[in-house]
Amino acid sequence: MSRFTGPRLKIMRALGLDLPGLSRKSMESRPTPPGQHGAKATRRRKSDFGVKLQEKQKLRFNYGLTERQLRRLMIDARRGKAPTGETLLQLLERRLDNVAFRAGFAPTIAAARQLVSHRHLLLNGRSVNIPSMRLRAGDSITLKASSLQLPLVVETLKDLPLTRPEWLSWDEQQHTATIAHLPAADDVPFPVDVQQVVEYYANRI
Repeated sequence: MSRFTGPRLKIMRALGLDLPGLSRKSMESRPTPPGQHGAKATRRRKSDFGVKLQEKQKLRFNYGLTERQLRRLMIDARRGKAPTGETLLQLLERRLDNVAFRAGFAPTIAAARQLVSHRHLLLNGRSVNIPSMRLRAGDSITLKASSLQLPLVVETLKDLPLTRPEWLSWDEQQHTATIAHLPAADDVPFPVDVQQVVEYYANRI
């Protein structure tokens, strides 16, 4: 399954919450699910499978992953000694495109991914173009000097989509973000029951 390229607000309405990595828009003015019978759908009780699927979709759409990518991350999370759910969320937060977004270089993760793909970003002083790279504590990211003048970057730095997390250290003069320590599960900027995601993949991997 490829990445979603349709209306992002529609996805957030279907899932019932704002996803900052997916869009800067808010579903506040239209909180009901999409469709002719959206208002009635809010009263329906979801099945156990429906709940698990919804929690999984929150992660997939916010971080802009394909189903295959999320499945691979779950496999990697299982290999660690820490709880699988916590490890999965940490792996998602450590992705280069997400760190660029959380640093304030782009308004969404999709926009941050494009910055990385077009080699606007420097990781520890070196040009990179792989959005899925996993950063470690002590890694620093910044934009090339010319890229700091991009209108999208200038506007986003003036009006951050999210407050920078405490696990990121920000140098205002150099416009550099450094990972002070690895993110925790509760650093994810939206509510998610990750145990439901673990159970969703229990019999699928």
